[in-house]
Amino acid sequence: MFERFTKDARDVVRGAAEHGEREGAQSVGAEHLLLALLDREASRASFALAALGVTERKASVREALGEARRRAGLSRAEADALAGLGIDVAEIVSRVEEVHGAGAMAGDHKDKGRWSGRRSFSRGAKGILEGALRTAAGRRDGHIGDEHILLALTVRPGVPAEVLADHGVTYESLQRVLYGEGTAQAG
Repeated sequence: MFERFTKDARDVVRGAAEHGEREGAQSVGAEHLLLALLDREASRASFALAALGVTERKASVREALGEARRRAGLSRAEADALAGLGIDVAEIVSRVEEVHGAGAMAGDHKDKGRWSGRRSFSRGAKGILEGALRTAAGRRDGHIGDEHILLALTVRPGVPAEVLADHGVTYESLQRVLYGEGTAQAG
């Protein structure tokens, strides 16, 4: 599959691995793919993010991803579901950080040294890359670009999709920006 990736898409995958390494994460997650997409310039995905106003709000996106990391990767929807069961995630995070320090639930392992060899990708990140392949195949594109990775991030439930939606980036809005689909035709 990787041979069908454009240079931009390959750079996103490499960038995601670098983000994971910097965070000390045990594996590269879907959120790392989103962070790598935010780093891109002059690509289809960066054009789409700029057109949807995300370029000016990158700090807000990064902050929202960081907050989710503090909640051990739980989305707000998951935290709300737990609240419905009487479990206050914010209180748990607060208590854990009180005892173990800020970011204790984020899964950082910076004290374990540097990674060696290839970075493993989480199930979620692999699902995003497979979704990018399906998106490209569904569009009959002969390549997998960073725009396909971005589209895949919007449809897989989880923190990246939630954060993107909160910032006005949905599958439908991306389809409009990238392909002009879903817009009313002038008659």
